[in-house]
Amino acid sequence: MVDYLVRALAFEGKVRAYAVRTTDTVGEAQKRHATWPTASAALGRSMTAGVMMGAMLKGEDKITVKVEGNGPIGAIIVDSNSKGEVRGYVSKPQTHFDLNEHGKLDVSRAVGTEGMLTIVKDLGLRDFFTGSVPIVSGELGEDFTYYFAVSEQVPTSVGLGVLVNPDNTILASGGFIIQLMPGIEDETISIIEEKLSSMEPVSKLMARGLTPEELLQEILGAENVKFLDEMPVSFDCNCSKERFGSAILALGENEIQEMIEDDGKAEAQCHFCMETYQYSQQELESFIDEIK
Repeated sequence: MVDYLVRALAFEGKVRAYAVRTTDTVGEAQKRHATWPTASAALGRSMTAGVMMGAMLKGEDKITVKVEGNGPIGAIIVDSNSKGEVRGYVSKPQTHFDLNEHGKLDVSRAVGTEGMLTIVKDLGLRDFFTGSVPIVSGELGEDFTYYFAVSEQVPTSVGLGVLVNPDNTILASGGFIIQLMPGIEDETISIIEEKLSSMEPVSKLMARGLTPEELLQEILGAENVKFLDEMPVSFDCNCSKERFGSAILALGENEIQEMIEDDGKAEAQCHFCMETYQYSQQELESFIDEIK
């Protein structure tokens, strides 16, 4: 099964829902960053939430997720767009702890229980939309749920899960977002809440082979869900040698001249995909010529 995301409505349009499989996508991030299990779970959950939030956008709109807690893992940064493309990294990828009291990867300990979750939306306008909320648990699913309730004022449930193999590769990853629309009946809310409180963890459902469609049917009831569309999901980084070259150019003549005098070359590495770009002395000198 390849990674993909589905959008759906339920209960006659009173519920908006998203579900996604991100096993290969998070696996690609794990390989690129050599993340250890707890860091993989934290990064994977954030990427899963980010790609679903990106699916809420249109056209060329983009979103950046920043999780900045007081835990040892440091910051988690995720970029995604409306096309199912997502990339991400964590400051301390080699972070891992023993399983918590529930037998799960201790993401909360890694992320921390204090700090901020910030969402930045680039909607193609002059100003970006930015919403920030305090981290409430560090488990991330609860933190994204809190973000939607406070910053976007939409009653939402976010479920995120990542299972890691003994060799650190990703066994299963995915998630869902359930949002309640105005006018929804209390009885319907009770049905959804009861199912959410009794269902298996998302990671285990994904490991059992449930598709995104089946995940939403599990939560909302097959008879209640109407699927709208689906789209592929993948790890995708838009970095390039030209982009980094523009950044070097922006440093100015003096700093570029120092690079030439100190090393005779320059090297830049992308935080998101770990791709490395080399610039020769001749290329650096051409940057200076461009500035003059």
